[in-house]
Amino acid sequence: MTEPGPHQTDETIARLRQGKQAALADLFGQHRDRLRRMVDIRLDRRVGGRVDPSDVLQETFLEASRQLDGYLAELPMPPFLWLRFLTGQRLMATHRHHLGTQKRDAKLDVRLSGTRLPQVQSESLSCQLTCRLTTPSQAVARLELQAGLQAMLDGL
Repeated sequence: MTEPGPHQTDETIARLRQGKQAALADLFGQHRDRLRRMVDIRLDRRVGGRVDPSDVLQETFLEASRQLDGYLAELPMPPFLWLRFLTGQRLMATHRHHLGTQKRDAKLDVRLSGTRLPQVQSESLSCQLTCRLTTPSQAVARLELQAGLQAMLDGL
């Protein structure tokens, strides 16, 4: 599908001004397949099991319907680009909603002590913080400091 020329864009905007919601539904219908491909490509696979791309498009249409008067007042971009922009915003909001809550879910917290990999990482971090000490007495102090740092890191 080729991009609409300036004349087609003017006609589309005129139809939006006259028919508003019906014209918006027609415009959205014309570009639905392109917007669907965009959602299919950009929707995170972890979210794909929870959210159907059609739901993202439906939410985008509702948002476009709410913002139509503001869009027509300013006309910041051609109609298709506006719909694509709103679709991108809806995708970001969907990702934030579904993936952002996973980061704060207490059931997903992992205890650092008792697992091999985090202990290695905390040992490595404590060594990096203290490895500039070189004399024998400083080496002992470094080991004590390293053990204390590791205990603190394991306690986090």
